[in-house]
Amino acid sequence: MEEPKNSPPIQGVVIITLPPPDNPSYGKTITAFTLSDSPTHQQQEEEEPPQRSQPHNQDLNTGVLRASLERSFFFRPKIVFGLLGISLIALSFWSSLTQETLFELRDVEHDHKSSNSSFILPLYPKRGGAWNSRTDVESKLGRFVDFKPDIFMDQEKIAKSLSAATKLDSSVNFPVRGNIHSEGLYYTSMLVGNPPRPYFLDIDTGSDLMWIQCDAPCTSCAKGAHPLYKPRNVNMIPPKNPYCVEVQENLKSKYCDNCHQCDYEIEYADRSSSVGVLAKDELQLVLANGTETKPSVVFGCAYDQQGTLLNTLASTDGILGLSRAPISLPSQLASHGLINNVIGHCLRTDTNGGYLFLGNDFVPQWRMSWVSMLNNPFPNLYQAQLMKMNYGGKELRLGSTSYGQGTVVFDSGSTYTYFTDQAYKALISMLEEISSEDLIKDASDTTLPICWRAKFPVRSIEEVRQFFKPLNLQFGSKWRIVSTKLWIPAEGFLTISEKGNVCLGILDGSNVHDGSAIILGDISLRGQLFVYDNVNQKIGWIRSNCERPEKVPSLPLENSITSFLQ
Repeated sequence: MEEPKNSPPIQGVVIITLPPPDNPSYGKTITAFTLSDSPTHQQQEEEEPPQRSQPHNQDLNTGVLRASLERSFFFRPKIVFGLLGISLIALSFWSSLTQETLFELRDVEHDHKSSNSSFILPLYPKRGGAWNSRTDVESKLGRFVDFKPDIFMDQEKIAKSLSAATKLDSSVNFPVRGNIHSEGLYYTSMLVGNPPRPYFLDIDTGSDLMWIQCDAPCTSCAKGAHPLYKPRNVNMIPPKNPYCVEVQENLKSKYCDNCHQCDYEIEYADRSSSVGVLAKDELQLVLANGTETKPSVVFGCAYDQQGTLLNTLASTDGILGLSRAPISLPSQLASHGLINNVIGHCLRTDTNGGYLFLGNDFVPQWRMSWVSMLNNPFPNLYQAQLMKMNYGGKELRLGSTSYGQGTVVFDSGSTYTYFTDQAYKALISMLEEISSEDLIKDASDTTLPICWRAKFPVRSIEEVRQFFKPLNLQFGSKWRIVSTKLWIPAEGFLTISEKGNVCLGILDGSNVHDGSAIILGDISLRGQLFVYDNVNQKIGWIRSNCERPEKVPSLPLENSITSFLQ
């Protein structure tokens, strides 16, 4: 075909490629070829070609922008890194000063998908007669000891008691009550047996075994808050049971082939003791979502109590062991697959108790302070390595520890806090500075070893707080900026006596356990949520008012426990 004379020359070619009929999702493509004397330029584009700007103007604008940015302080590395460093320091400082309770719970859908759940139990302060002597102060840290044959009840006598006992099983429920100023303890309520019967138990992270005063018959029992637990023959644990092997680990005598029960004896750090036999019964629990479950758990049927335990058991029925031992209640529930082995307690600074939970559903996900859990020197206790301790700005020597480091034990079963000999003496020396006309020592007040009298009867620690400085415990590192800190205000180591004096709630721990550890008791554990994560081997805390976890409108069992108390 002959080209027309007036037709313009061909400047380029456009090729449009359509998608295949069987897959139109590929779309179409447009390819343009320009014909000229210069080298061929090919551009492939989707749908519409971009609008071109003038190269000269673009280069000019780019140059101006680059020069402007280079003159700005954001392109000066020293300033940028300096601002970044200041921001990090400020963020760390703000986090340490404003560490308020922030409970970020897992969402409901995640909770339903989890194979484990959690139990949340209200805690309450004890009411009634107040201790007024240092001899009434409790320090648990219980341990199983070798038997004293003369204190164990004859098996035939126990068998007769069991055959005569009622055929009803018992049952347990968990609320927690108590306070420092009246009796120095917090307790919860549990339902044991079928039908369920309530028992008030002191919460104790320093003890292994949960035990209840028991009519087997009882040779030395306090009045207690409820009637004694009555076991049946089917409740008794045989000597071959693994839990019996655990509690009799320290026995010098060998296994008894003719025995039909598992005897034990527990000795506490305050020299009190409990003797009994192991039993097994239903424990009635209510999950956080309202679901009921009744696992069978092993506990102590205690028929012979001695020492300060008899004073405590005037308003409670036993002890709830929450340690890391396999026989502790959290470990047993975890072995049943009911919970993850995580424990949390929050004790209020006033006299209204707090709460306790078993399982990890109520652990805050943000702003918790965490430290690693030590396995030695006390394998079953919740302990962490202490690097440094200050009163105000002055360092307290920790004592004869390796490399200047110490051990802190978290013990909810102890009323007060105990320091090593050297740390205690150093603190007493520093407290000599507070003596003045406004606050003087009162040797006539025997509530605790050291008490001060003000010009007026003290009703609240806030009235005398200005005379004292906070304690600061550092974990992980001696460098303050990178260490994990536990701040204990004056309310965490002072208490008020019946005389209206203010007394030091830190005692000399030289004779408690082996005297090598600092033991934080209830007085120093108040006003914060403490979490013992046995799954990840760590201990954490965060400041809290301890009313209840966020998103929990009311604590389970609270109404039922209130009715039991009335």
